[in-house]
Amino acid sequence: MAEVLRQSILNERHRALGSKLEESWNDMSIPQHYATDPYAETTAVRTRAGLIDVSALKIVEVTGPDALAVLNQLVTSDVAKIAPGRSRIASIVDQNGGLIDDILIYCDGPDAYRLSHGGGATEEALAGLTAGKSVTVARDADVHILSLQGPKALDLLALDTPLDVSAIPYFGHARTTLYDLPVSIARGGYSAERGYEVFCAAKDAISIWDRILERGAPFGVMPVSWDCLDIVRVEGALLFFPFDMPHKDTTPWEVLMDWTVDLSKPDFVGKQALIDRRGSERTLQAGLEVLHHAAVTPGAKIMSDGAQVGVVNSTVFSQHLMKSLAMVSIAPPLTAYGTELSVVDGDQTFAATVVRTPFYDPMRLRTHPPDERG
Repeated sequence: MAEVLRQSILNERHRALGSKLEESWNDMSIPQHYATDPYAETTAVRTRAGLIDVSALKIVEVTGPDALAVLNQLVTSDVAKIAPGRSRIASIVDQNGGLIDDILIYCDGPDAYRLSHGGGATEEALAGLTAGKSVTVARDADVHILSLQGPKALDLLALDTPLDVSAIPYFGHARTTLYDLPVSIARGGYSAERGYEVFCAAKDAISIWDRILERGAPFGVMPVSWDCLDIVRVEGALLFFPFDMPHKDTTPWEVLMDWTVDLSKPDFVGKQALIDRRGSERTLQAGLEVLHHAAVTPGAKIMSDGAQVGVVNSTVFSQHLMKSLAMVSIAPPLTAYGTELSVVDGDQTFAATVVRTPFYDPMRLRTHPPDERG
């Protein structure tokens, strides 16, 4: 178990739900398991709503006259295109074009940004760009993030906030109150469902957690563990840094994150390397359906005609889809849908087929309803 430096104020709630808090991520204990069946939790997320404590994400405030310039040096996206009240996923690469983190950037107003990141080197890279700049960088060690994911999330939150939650666009956010407590509500999440993340102060987190579950009881809302989060995010083929980046210098091109790279903007860290490495991808991200009744092991080899052609990254057996799923990195010529491969997992070999991702809701109708598309 990694050294734990941070603690969620909700830990006692997690213990009461059966978590021993034995696992950690991003320097914080996480409720990886509850006493409830993670597949029952997944059913709640897919059909009602599930409440997840994702406070292990790190939130960094970047403010000041040079905030935009510094962030545009840091990330591959054009931060100037993020309007106040909106957010965007961005990649951070090193001078060799290798991913060192992927982050979510929230624009709170002119010269005011929040970065949400996981286990990568965002803050180390940011520190190297601020010298002599009029910018303030500060970790928010108090914030707690409660993620309500599922088709009933909108109906539930709308009961107790003056904000028109239905008007928040995907990757939109707004400051408001919930149960008369100050919060920021953002539309998004990690579940491949319509969902919302509630940002609040530590002192308010227990009250908000309890009220969501109390008010959500008639809707069938329940607390769900990180086991469930792992299931729904793999079903949705959502990348998790660094587990889905098998090379030490994986490029955004190799994980199909080219949509995060804006080569038309002025210079940023790693820009020339990305230009030079484009078109020479060693592997590409893909999805496999594996002919097996259980999840295969991350790190398993992918074979074709007796040669290794890739590696398994993230896996799950989806009871919702009744399929063994794998997010993989494979040689570019083998990524066509329908390509037949083999997965060698220890002393067992399973047939597998390249399929379209996301595995669940391939048209993304749950998160991007047709009536909201431009």
